[in-house]
Amino acid sequence: MGDSEVKLYPNCDSTVWLRSCEEEIVQPQEGRVSGEIPSWLQGTLLRNGPGSLNVGSMRFKHLFDSSALLHRFAIHDGSVTYQCRFLQSNTFKKNRAANRIVVTEFGTKAVPDPCHTIFDRVSALFNPGESISDNAMISLYPFGDEIYAFTEGPVIHRIDPVTLDTLERKNLTNCVALVNHTSHPHVMSNGDVYNVGMSVVKGRVRHVVVKFPYMEKGDMFERAHVVASLKPRWPLHPAYMHTFGVTENYFVIVEQPMSVSLCGVLRSQLANQPFVSSLHWYPEHETHIVLISRKDGKETKRFRTEPLFYLHIINAYEQNDTLVLDMCAYKDAKAIDAMYVHAIETMQCNADYANWFRGRPKRLELPLNAPRLTRVQPQLLADIGCETPRIHYDLHNGKPYRYFYAISSDVDAENPGVLIKVDTKTGETKTWSEKNCYPSEPIFVPAPDAKDEDDGVLLSALVWGGSRSQEVGLLVVDARDFRELGRAHFDTPSPAPKCLHGWFLPQRSSLT
Repeated sequence: MGDSEVKLYPNCDSTVWLRSCEEEIVQPQEGRVSGEIPSWLQGTLLRNGPGSLNVGSMRFKHLFDSSALLHRFAIHDGSVTYQCRFLQSNTFKKNRAANRIVVTEFGTKAVPDPCHTIFDRVSALFNPGESISDNAMISLYPFGDEIYAFTEGPVIHRIDPVTLDTLERKNLTNCVALVNHTSHPHVMSNGDVYNVGMSVVKGRVRHVVVKFPYMEKGDMFERAHVVASLKPRWPLHPAYMHTFGVTENYFVIVEQPMSVSLCGVLRSQLANQPFVSSLHWYPEHETHIVLISRKDGKETKRFRTEPLFYLHIINAYEQNDTLVLDMCAYKDAKAIDAMYVHAIETMQCNADYANWFRGRPKRLELPLNAPRLTRVQPQLLADIGCETPRIHYDLHNGKPYRYFYAISSDVDAENPGVLIKVDTKTGETKTWSEKNCYPSEPIFVPAPDAKDEDDGVLLSALVWGGSRSQEVGLLVVDARDFRELGRAHFDTPSPAPKCLHGWFLPQRSSLT
Protein backbone atom coordinates (compact mmCIF):
# COMPACT_ATOMS: atom_id res chain seq x y z
CA MET A 1 0.00 0.00 0.00
CA GLY A 2 1.50 3.33 -1.03
CA ASP A 3 1.87 6.25 1.34
CA SER A 4 -0.53 8.32 -0.79
CA GLU A 5 -3.41 5.89 -0.35
CA VAL A 6 -6.07 6.57 2.27
CA LYS A 7 -5.90 4.36 5.34
CA LEU A 8 -9.26 3.07 6.57
CA TYR A 9 -7.93 2.68 10.11
CA PRO A 10 -5.39 5.52 10.43
CA ASN A 11 -5.03 5.15 14.19
CA CYS A 12 -4.12 1.46 14.07
CA ASP A 13 -0.56 0.33 13.37
CA SER A 14 -0.95 -3.33 12.44
CA THR A 15 2.81 -3.83 12.18
CA VAL A 16 3.03 -4.42 15.93
CA TRP A 17 1.69 -7.94 15.16
CA LEU A 18 4.06 -8.54 12.24
CA ARG A 19 7.40 -7.94 13.93
CA SER A 20 10.13 -10.52 14.19
CA CYS A 21 12.54 -10.52 17.10
CA GLU A 22 16.06 -10.91 15.76
CA GLU A 23 18.05 -10.89 18.98
CA GLU A 24 17.15 -12.45 22.32
CA ILE A 25 17.76 -10.62 25.60
CA VAL A 26 19.31 -13.34 27.72
CA GLN A 27 20.67 -11.28 30.63
CA PRO A 28 18.14 -9.21 32.62
CA GLN A 29 18.03 -5.64 31.32
CA GLU A 30 17.32 -2.87 33.85
CA GLY A 31 14.40 -0.65 32.96
CA ARG A 32 13.94 3.09 33.30
CA VAL A 33 11.14 3.59 35.82
CA SER A 34 8.80 6.57 35.75
CA GLY A 35 6.06 7.19 38.28
CA GLU A 36 6.09 4.77 41.19
CA ILE A 37 5.70 1.01 41.20
CA PRO A 38 4.08 -0.05 44.50
CA SER A 39 6.60 -1.38 46.99
CA TRP A 40 4.36 -4.37 47.75
CA LEU A 41 4.42 -5.50 44.11
CA GLN A 42 7.14 -8.15 44.05
CA GLY A 43 7.32 -10.98 41.55
CA THR A 44 7.60 -12.00 37.92
CA LEU A 45 5.30 -11.43 34.97
CA LEU A 46 5.84 -14.10 32.33
CA ARG A 47 4.46 -13.62 28.81
CA ASN A 48 4.17 -15.73 25.66
CA GLY A 49 3.31 -14.89 22.07
CA PRO A 50 4.37 -14.67 18.43
CA GLY A 51 8.08 -13.91 18.18
CA SER A 52 9.25 -14.29 14.60
CA LEU A 53 7.45 -14.77 11.31
CA ASN A 54 10.71 -15.36 9.44
CA VAL A 55 12.68 -18.53 8.84
CA GLY A 56 15.53 -17.87 6.44
CA SER A 57 13.98 -16.41 3.30
CA MET A 58 10.57 -17.93 4.13
CA ARG A 59 7.73 -16.39 6.08
CA PHE A 60 4.83 -17.85 8.03
CA LYS A 61 1.35 -17.06 6.71
CA HIS A 62 -0.64 -16.89 9.97
CA LEU A 63 -0.02 -15.18 13.28
CA PHE A 64 -0.55 -18.48 15.14
CA ASP A 65 2.46 -19.92 13.28
CA SER A 66 5.01 -17.35 14.47
CA SER A 67 7.83 -18.84 16.57
CA ALA A 68 7.04 -18.63 20.29
CA LEU A 69 8.85 -15.85 22.16
CA LEU A 70 8.87 -15.83 25.97
CA HIS A 71 9.12 -12.58 27.93
CA ARG A 72 10.02 -11.99 31.59
CA PHE A 73 9.46 -8.84 33.64
CA ALA A 74 10.97 -9.22 37.13
CA ILE A 75 9.66 -6.66 39.64
CA HIS A 76 11.63 -6.05 42.82
CA ASP A 77 11.63 -3.07 45.20
CA GLY A 78 10.25 -0.66 42.62
CA SER A 79 12.63 -1.69 39.82
CA VAL A 80 11.98 -3.93 36.81
CA THR A 81 14.17 -6.04 34.56
CA TYR A 82 13.30 -7.55 31.17
CA GLN A 83 14.37 -10.63 29.21
CA CYS A 84 13.09 -12.44 26.11
CA ARG A 85 14.01 -15.87 24.75
CA PHE A 86 12.68 -18.10 22.00
CA LEU A 87 11.00 -21.31 23.12
CA GLN A 88 13.27 -24.15 22.04
CA SER A 89 10.56 -26.39 20.64
CA ASN A 90 11.41 -29.22 18.24
CA THR A 91 9.71 -27.23 15.50
CA PHE A 92 11.80 -24.15 16.20
CA LYS A 93 15.03 -26.15 16.22
CA LYS A 94 14.18 -28.03 13.01
CA ASN A 95 13.27 -24.84 11.16
CA ARG A 96 16.38 -23.02 12.34
CA ALA A 97 18.64 -25.95 11.44
CA ALA A 98 17.17 -26.15 7.93
CA ASN A 99 16.88 -22.34 7.60
CA ARG A 100 13.42 -22.83 6.13
CA ILE A 101 9.93 -23.90 7.24
CA VAL A 102 10.05 -27.70 7.44
CA VAL A 103 7.12 -28.29 9.84
CA THR A 104 3.59 -27.50 8.67
CA GLU A 105 1.82 -25.08 10.99
CA PHE A 106 -1.74 -23.93 11.71
CA GLY A 107 -1.85 -21.78 8.57
CA THR A 108 1.46 -22.43 6.77
CA LYS A 109 2.46 -25.37 4.61
CA ALA A 110 6.02 -26.60 5.05
CA VAL A 111 8.37 -27.22 2.15
CA PRO A 112 8.14 -30.84 0.93
CA ASP A 113 10.53 -33.25 2.59
CA PRO A 114 11.73 -35.80 0.00
CA CYS A 115 12.73 -38.14 2.82
CA HIS A 116 9.12 -38.46 4.07
CA THR A 117 7.08 -41.01 2.16
CA ILE A 118 3.32 -41.43 2.24
CA PHE A 119 3.91 -44.33 4.64
CA ASP A 120 5.69 -41.97 7.03
CA ARG A 121 2.68 -39.65 6.96
CA VAL A 122 0.25 -42.50 7.57
CA SER A 123 2.23 -43.70 10.60
CA ALA A 124 2.42 -40.12 11.87
CA LEU A 125 -1.38 -40.05 12.15
CA PHE A 126 -1.09 -42.38 15.13
CA ASN A 127 1.41 -40.17 16.94
CA PRO A 128 0.08 -36.58 16.76
CA GLY A 129 2.34 -35.31 19.52
CA GLU A 130 5.39 -36.02 17.38
CA SER A 131 3.99 -35.41 13.91
CA ILE A 132 2.47 -31.94 14.31
CA SER A 133 4.04 -28.65 15.32
CA ASP A 134 4.94 -28.19 18.99
CA ASN A 135 5.34 -24.41 18.66
CA ALA A 136 3.67 -23.49 21.98
CA MET A 137 3.17 -19.75 21.42
CA ILE A 138 -0.17 -19.02 23.08
CA SER A 139 -0.05 -19.09 26.88
CA LEU A 140 1.78 -20.00 30.11
CA TYR A 141 0.35 -21.86 33.11
CA PRO A 142 1.65 -23.22 36.42
CA PHE A 143 1.46 -26.89 37.33
CA GLY A 144 2.50 -26.89 40.97
CA ASP A 145 5.79 -25.01 41.11
CA GLU A 146 6.54 -25.56 37.41
CA ILE A 147 5.61 -23.32 34.47
CA TYR A 148 4.54 -24.67 31.06
CA ALA A 149 4.08 -23.04 27.67
CA PHE A 150 0.87 -24.03 25.87
CA THR A 151 -0.66 -24.19 22.44
CA GLU A 152 -3.55 -26.38 21.29
CA GLY A 153 -1.39 -29.33 20.27
CA PRO A 154 -0.73 -32.09 22.82
CA VAL A 155 2.87 -31.05 23.57
CA ILE A 156 3.67 -28.55 26.31
CA HIS A 157 7.09 -27.22 27.36
CA ARG A 158 8.40 -26.60 30.86
CA ILE A 159 10.38 -23.39 31.11
CA ASP A 160 12.69 -21.93 33.72
CA PRO A 161 10.87 -18.87 35.14
CA VAL A 162 14.19 -17.14 35.86
CA THR A 163 16.31 -17.79 32.75
CA LEU A 164 13.50 -18.63 30.29
CA ASP A 165 15.42 -21.76 29.31
CA THR A 166 13.30 -24.52 27.78
CA LEU A 167 13.75 -27.40 30.23
CA GLU A 168 11.46 -30.25 29.24
CA ARG A 169 9.02 -31.34 26.58
CA LYS A 170 5.88 -33.24 27.63
CA ASN A 171 3.64 -35.07 25.20
CA LEU A 172 0.21 -35.38 26.85
CA THR A 173 -0.78 -38.05 24.36
CA ASN A 174 1.44 -40.36 26.39
CA CYS A 175 -0.15 -39.74 29.80
CA VAL A 176 -3.86 -39.11 29.06
CA ALA A 177 -4.16 -39.87 25.31
CA LEU A 178 -5.02 -36.28 24.39
CA VAL A 179 -4.74 -35.44 20.70
CA ASN A 180 -5.30 -31.76 21.48
CA HIS A 181 -6.40 -29.51 24.33
CA THR A 182 -7.35 -25.90 24.99
CA SER A 183 -4.65 -23.28 25.42
CA HIS A 184 -6.25 -22.18 28.70
CA PRO A 185 -6.42 -24.78 31.48
CA HIS A 186 -7.95 -23.79 34.80
CA VAL A 187 -5.72 -23.64 37.88
CA MET A 188 -7.90 -24.18 40.95
CA SER A 189 -7.37 -22.59 44.36
CA ASN A 190 -6.04 -25.90 45.77
CA GLY A 191 -3.50 -26.24 42.95
CA ASP A 192 -5.40 -28.83 40.88
CA VAL A 193 -5.40 -28.13 37.16
CA TYR A 194 -8.19 -29.01 34.70
CA ASN A 195 -8.20 -28.88 30.93
CA VAL A 196 -10.52 -29.92 28.11
CA GLY A 197 -9.30 -31.75 25.05
CA MET A 198 -10.10 -34.38 22.47
CA SER A 199 -9.31 -38.02 23.02
CA VAL A 200 -10.11 -41.30 21.33
CA VAL A 201 -12.14 -43.45 23.74
CA LYS A 202 -12.94 -47.00 22.59
CA GLY A 203 -12.40 -46.00 18.99
CA ARG A 204 -14.61 -42.90 19.17
CA VAL A 205 -13.64 -39.24 19.51
CA ARG A 206 -14.73 -37.58 22.75
CA HIS A 207 -14.37 -34.21 24.40
CA VAL A 208 -12.77 -35.04 27.73
CA VAL A 209 -12.03 -33.12 30.91
CA VAL A 210 -8.67 -34.06 32.40
CA LYS A 211 -7.66 -33.46 36.00
CA PHE A 212 -4.01 -32.96 36.98
CA PRO A 213 -4.05 -33.36 40.79
CA TYR A 214 -1.84 -30.97 42.72
CA MET A 215 1.27 -32.50 44.25
CA GLU A 216 3.80 -30.74 46.44
CA LYS A 217 6.33 -33.33 45.37
CA GLY A 218 6.13 -35.61 42.40
CA ASP A 219 4.78 -35.43 38.88
CA MET A 220 1.23 -34.05 38.47
CA PHE A 221 1.15 -35.54 34.97
CA GLU A 222 1.67 -39.10 36.20
CA ARG A 223 -1.59 -38.87 38.15
CA ALA A 224 -3.55 -37.14 35.38
CA HIS A 225 -6.86 -38.80 34.59
CA VAL A 226 -10.10 -38.18 32.72
CA VAL A 227 -12.92 -37.01 35.01
CA ALA A 228 -15.59 -36.31 32.39
CA SER A 229 -16.38 -37.27 28.82
CA LEU A 230 -18.75 -35.78 26.25
CA LYS A 231 -19.86 -37.14 22.89
CA PRO A 232 -19.47 -34.32 20.33
CA ARG A 233 -22.69 -32.96 18.87
CA TRP A 234 -21.30 -33.92 15.44
CA PRO A 235 -19.08 -37.00 15.93
CA LEU A 236 -16.91 -36.36 12.84
CA HIS A 237 -16.93 -32.59 13.31
CA PRO A 238 -16.21 -31.82 16.98
CA ALA A 239 -16.41 -28.17 18.00
CA TYR A 240 -13.26 -26.06 18.09
CA MET A 241 -12.49 -24.90 21.64
CA HIS A 242 -9.88 -22.44 22.85
CA THR A 243 -11.24 -22.13 26.41
CA PHE A 244 -13.87 -23.65 28.70
CA GLY A 245 -15.56 -22.73 31.96
CA VAL A 246 -15.66 -24.26 35.40
CA THR A 247 -18.05 -23.48 38.26
CA GLU A 248 -18.69 -25.00 41.69
CA ASN A 249 -20.69 -27.91 40.26
CA TYR A 250 -20.12 -27.91 36.51
CA PHE A 251 -17.65 -27.93 33.67
CA VAL A 252 -18.99 -25.57 30.98
CA ILE A 253 -18.38 -26.68 27.38
CA VAL A 254 -19.34 -24.40 24.50
CA GLU A 255 -19.95 -26.28 21.25
CA GLN A 256 -19.82 -23.46 18.72
CA PRO A 257 -20.56 -23.98 15.01
CA MET A 258 -16.83 -23.70 14.27
CA SER A 259 -15.85 -27.34 13.96
CA VAL A 260 -12.81 -29.47 13.22
CA SER A 261 -13.35 -31.91 10.36
CA LEU A 262 -11.67 -35.13 11.46
CA CYS A 263 -11.56 -36.38 7.88
CA GLY A 264 -10.08 -33.03 6.94
CA VAL A 265 -7.39 -33.43 9.60
CA LEU A 266 -6.44 -36.82 8.18
CA ARG A 267 -6.38 -35.47 4.64
CA SER A 268 -4.34 -32.43 5.63
CA GLN A 269 -1.73 -34.54 7.40
CA LEU A 270 -1.44 -36.93 4.49
CA ALA A 271 -1.20 -34.05 2.01
CA ASN A 272 1.00 -31.85 4.25
CA GLN A 273 -1.68 -29.15 4.37
CA PRO A 274 -2.15 -26.60 7.21
CA PHE A 275 -4.53 -27.47 10.06
CA VAL A 276 -6.69 -24.41 9.35
CA SER A 277 -7.99 -26.15 6.23
CA SER A 278 -9.84 -28.56 8.55
CA LEU A 279 -11.77 -25.79 10.35
CA HIS A 280 -15.26 -25.00 9.11
CA TRP A 281 -17.83 -22.41 10.17
CA TYR A 282 -21.50 -23.44 9.91
CA PRO A 283 -23.63 -20.29 10.28
CA GLU A 284 -26.88 -22.22 9.94
CA HIS A 285 -26.27 -24.08 13.21
CA GLU A 286 -26.85 -22.78 16.72
CA THR A 287 -24.29 -22.75 19.50
CA HIS A 288 -24.76 -25.32 22.26
CA ILE A 289 -23.67 -24.84 25.87
CA VAL A 290 -23.22 -28.11 27.73
CA LEU A 291 -23.01 -28.44 31.51
CA ILE A 292 -21.13 -31.50 32.74
CA SER A 293 -21.44 -32.50 36.39
CA ARG A 294 -18.18 -32.26 38.32
CA LYS A 295 -19.51 -35.03 40.61
CA ASP A 296 -20.06 -37.83 38.10
CA GLY A 297 -18.61 -36.43 34.84
CA LYS A 298 -21.89 -36.78 32.93
CA GLU A 299 -23.82 -34.28 30.81
CA THR A 300 -26.45 -32.62 33.00
CA LYS A 301 -27.90 -29.78 30.95
CA ARG A 302 -27.70 -28.53 27.39
CA PHE A 303 -28.73 -25.07 26.20
CA ARG A 304 -28.76 -23.43 22.78
CA THR A 305 -28.25 -19.91 21.57
CA GLU A 306 -27.61 -18.01 18.35
CA PRO A 307 -24.59 -18.91 16.19
CA LEU A 308 -21.55 -17.23 17.69
CA PHE A 309 -17.81 -17.61 17.60
CA TYR A 310 -15.63 -17.24 20.67
CA LEU A 311 -12.05 -17.71 21.73
CA HIS A 312 -12.16 -16.61 25.37
CA ILE A 313 -14.59 -17.20 28.20
CA ILE A 314 -14.45 -14.37 30.73
CA ASN A 315 -15.92 -16.27 33.68
CA ALA A 316 -18.75 -18.62 34.64
CA TYR A 317 -20.54 -19.02 37.97
CA GLU A 318 -23.73 -20.26 39.64
CA GLN A 319 -26.17 -17.96 41.41
CA ASN A 320 -29.84 -18.38 42.36
CA ASP A 321 -30.50 -21.53 40.29
CA THR A 322 -28.84 -19.91 37.27
CA LEU A 323 -25.48 -20.51 35.68
CA VAL A 324 -24.02 -17.30 34.30
CA LEU A 325 -21.60 -17.55 31.40
CA ASP A 326 -19.70 -14.48 30.17
CA MET A 327 -17.60 -14.57 27.01
CA CYS A 328 -16.07 -12.41 24.28
CA ALA A 329 -18.35 -13.28 21.37
CA TYR A 330 -18.29 -12.65 17.62
CA LYS A 331 -21.07 -13.09 15.07
CA ASP A 332 -18.87 -15.42 12.99
CA ALA A 333 -15.35 -16.86 12.75
CA LYS A 334 -13.80 -14.21 10.51
CA ALA A 335 -11.44 -13.29 13.37
CA ILE A 336 -9.38 -16.37 12.42
CA ASP A 337 -9.06 -15.05 8.85
CA ALA A 338 -8.16 -11.61 10.21
CA MET A 339 -4.99 -13.10 11.73
CA TYR A 340 -3.51 -14.16 8.42
CA VAL A 341 -0.38 -12.14 7.74
CA HIS A 342 -1.70 -11.01 4.35
CA ALA A 343 -4.97 -9.87 5.96
CA ILE A 344 -3.07 -7.84 8.55
CA GLU A 345 -0.81 -6.32 5.89
CA THR A 346 -3.80 -5.27 3.76
CA MET A 347 -6.22 -4.30 6.53
CA GLN A 348 -5.91 -0.58 5.75
CA CYS A 349 -7.71 -1.11 2.43
CA ASN A 350 -10.17 -3.74 3.68
CA ALA A 351 -13.47 -2.10 4.66
CA ASP A 352 -14.66 -5.34 6.29
CA TYR A 353 -11.63 -5.87 8.51
CA ALA A 354 -12.95 -3.99 11.56
CA ASN A 355 -16.15 -6.06 11.49
CA TRP A 356 -14.14 -9.27 11.42
CA PHE A 357 -12.82 -8.32 14.87
CA ARG A 358 -16.09 -6.84 16.15
CA GLY A 359 -16.17 -8.92 19.33
CA ARG A 360 -18.34 -7.92 22.26
CA PRO A 361 -18.58 -9.15 25.87
CA LYS A 362 -21.85 -11.05 26.22
CA ARG A 363 -23.67 -12.84 29.02
CA LEU A 364 -25.73 -16.00 28.83
CA GLU A 365 -27.98 -16.79 31.80
CA LEU A 366 -28.71 -20.52 31.89
CA PRO A 367 -31.64 -21.55 34.17
CA LEU A 368 -30.57 -24.75 35.89
CA ASN A 369 -34.17 -25.95 36.31
CA ALA A 370 -35.05 -25.49 32.62
CA PRO A 371 -35.76 -28.40 30.24
CA ARG A 372 -33.12 -29.70 27.85
CA LEU A 373 -32.17 -27.50 24.91
CA THR A 374 -33.77 -24.38 26.29
CA ARG A 375 -32.89 -21.44 24.06
CA VAL A 376 -31.23 -18.45 25.75
CA GLN A 377 -30.51 -15.01 24.36
CA PRO A 378 -27.09 -13.34 24.87
CA GLN A 379 -27.09 -10.02 26.71
CA LEU A 380 -24.56 -7.30 25.92
CA LEU A 381 -22.37 -6.50 28.94
CA ALA A 382 -20.77 -3.42 27.36
CA ASP A 383 -20.73 -2.01 23.84
CA ILE A 384 -16.97 -2.05 23.52
CA GLY A 385 -14.58 -4.42 21.79
CA CYS A 386 -12.90 -6.74 24.30
CA GLU A 387 -10.33 -9.51 24.00
CA THR A 388 -7.91 -11.46 26.22
CA PRO A 389 -10.17 -10.92 29.28
CA ARG A 390 -8.88 -11.40 32.82
CA ILE A 391 -10.51 -11.29 36.25
CA HIS A 392 -9.39 -11.42 39.87
CA TYR A 393 -8.78 -15.08 39.13
CA ASP A 394 -7.62 -16.45 42.47
CA LEU A 395 -10.79 -15.43 44.31
CA HIS A 396 -13.43 -15.23 41.58
CA ASN A 397 -12.75 -17.94 39.01
CA GLY A 398 -15.97 -19.96 38.81
CA LYS A 399 -17.63 -17.71 41.39
CA PRO A 400 -19.76 -14.55 41.28
CA TYR A 401 -17.70 -11.55 40.22
CA ARG A 402 -18.22 -7.97 39.11
CA TYR A 403 -15.21 -6.73 37.14
CA PHE A 404 -13.16 -7.96 34.23
CA TYR A 405 -10.26 -6.39 32.36
CA ALA A 406 -9.35 -6.64 28.67
CA ILE A 407 -7.75 -4.94 25.68
CA SER A 408 -9.65 -3.43 22.76
CA SER A 409 -10.55 -5.50 19.70
CA ASP A 410 -11.83 -2.48 17.75
CA VAL A 411 -9.22 -1.60 15.12
CA ASP A 412 -11.34 1.34 13.95
CA ALA A 413 -11.49 2.98 17.38
CA GLU A 414 -10.07 6.43 17.97
CA ASN A 415 -7.33 4.68 19.90
CA PRO A 416 -7.14 0.92 19.16
CA GLY A 417 -4.58 0.36 21.93
CA VAL A 418 -6.86 0.54 24.97
CA LEU A 419 -6.93 -1.18 28.35
CA ILE A 420 -10.51 -1.72 29.49
CA LYS A 421 -12.31 -2.34 32.78
CA VAL A 422 -15.91 -3.49 32.60
CA ASP A 423 -18.34 -3.38 35.54
CA THR A 424 -20.66 -6.29 34.72
CA LYS A 425 -23.21 -5.02 37.23
CA THR A 426 -23.66 -1.50 35.83
CA GLY A 427 -22.16 -1.78 32.34
CA GLU A 428 -19.81 1.08 33.17
CA THR A 429 -16.39 1.00 31.55
CA LYS A 430 -13.07 2.61 32.40
CA THR A 431 -10.20 2.85 29.93
CA TRP A 432 -6.49 3.64 29.80
CA SER A 433 -4.78 4.58 26.57
CA GLU A 434 -1.79 6.40 25.16
CA LYS A 435 -1.42 7.42 21.54
CA ASN A 436 0.56 4.95 19.43
CA CYS A 437 0.82 2.53 22.39
CA TYR A 438 -0.44 -1.07 22.34
CA PRO A 439 -0.95 -2.78 25.70
CA SER A 440 -1.21 -6.54 26.12
CA GLU A 441 -3.62 -8.66 28.15
CA PRO A 442 -3.98 -7.01 31.60
CA ILE A 443 -3.21 -9.29 34.54
CA PHE A 444 -4.73 -8.45 37.91
CA VAL A 445 -2.55 -8.64 41.03
CA PRO A 446 -4.41 -8.09 44.33
CA ALA A 447 -3.03 -5.67 46.91
CA PRO A 448 -1.99 -7.10 50.29
CA ASP A 449 -5.05 -7.45 52.56
CA ALA A 450 -7.32 -6.30 49.73
CA LYS A 451 -10.93 -5.83 50.81
CA ASP A 452 -12.57 -5.23 47.43
CA GLU A 453 -12.58 -7.27 44.22
CA ASP A 454 -10.72 -4.56 42.30
CA ASP A 455 -8.31 -3.57 45.08
CA GLY A 456 -5.01 -4.15 43.33
CA VAL A 457 -3.11 -3.35 40.16
CA LEU A 458 -3.10 -4.39 36.53
CA LEU A 459 0.12 -5.34 34.77
CA SER A 460 0.34 -4.96 31.02
CA ALA A 461 3.29 -5.29 28.64
CA LEU A 462 3.50 -2.37 26.21
CA VAL A 463 4.79 -1.97 22.67
CA TRP A 464 4.64 1.10 20.43
CA GLY A 465 3.85 1.62 16.78
CA GLY A 466 5.63 3.49 14.01
CA SER A 467 9.30 4.21 14.46
CA ARG A 468 9.22 2.97 18.08
CA SER A 469 9.42 -0.70 17.13
CA GLN A 470 12.41 -1.43 19.38
CA GLU A 471 10.85 -0.56 22.71
CA VAL A 472 9.05 -2.56 25.40
CA GLY A 473 7.37 -1.34 28.55
CA LEU A 474 5.64 -2.66 31.64
CA LEU A 475 2.65 -0.65 32.78
CA VAL A 476 1.22 -0.66 36.32
CA VAL A 477 -2.33 0.68 36.62
CA ASP A 478 -4.56 1.03 39.70
CA ALA A 479 -7.37 -1.43 38.97
CA ARG A 480 -9.94 0.66 40.83
CA ASP A 481 -9.72 4.01 39.04
CA PHE A 482 -7.45 3.08 36.09
CA ARG A 483 -4.89 5.66 37.11
CA GLU A 484 -1.36 4.93 35.90
CA LEU A 485 0.90 4.36 38.90
CA GLY A 486 4.18 3.73 37.13
CA ARG A 487 5.93 2.05 34.26
CA ALA A 488 9.29 0.60 33.26
CA HIS A 489 10.74 1.25 29.82
CA PHE A 490 13.28 -0.81 27.87
CA ASP A 491 15.10 -0.33 24.58
CA THR A 492 15.40 -3.62 22.70
CA PRO A 493 18.17 -4.57 20.24
CA SER A 494 15.63 -5.72 17.61
CA PRO A 495 11.90 -5.32 16.89
CA ALA A 496 9.58 -6.10 19.82
CA PRO A 497 6.50 -8.15 18.85
CA LYS A 498 3.19 -7.90 20.70
CA CYS A 499 2.55 -10.81 23.09
CA LEU A 500 -0.64 -12.76 23.84
CA HIS A 501 -1.05 -14.35 27.28
CA GLY A 502 0.89 -14.74 30.50
CA TRP A 503 0.97 -15.42 34.23
CA PHE A 504 2.13 -13.52 37.30
CA LEU A 505 4.24 -15.33 39.90
CA PRO A 506 4.44 -13.60 43.29
CA GLN A 507 7.95 -13.33 44.69
CA ARG A 508 7.54 -16.32 46.98
CA SER A 509 7.56 -18.56 43.90
CA SER A 510 9.30 -16.45 41.28
CA LEU A 511 12.87 -16.62 42.59
CA THR A 512 13.58 -13.07 41.50
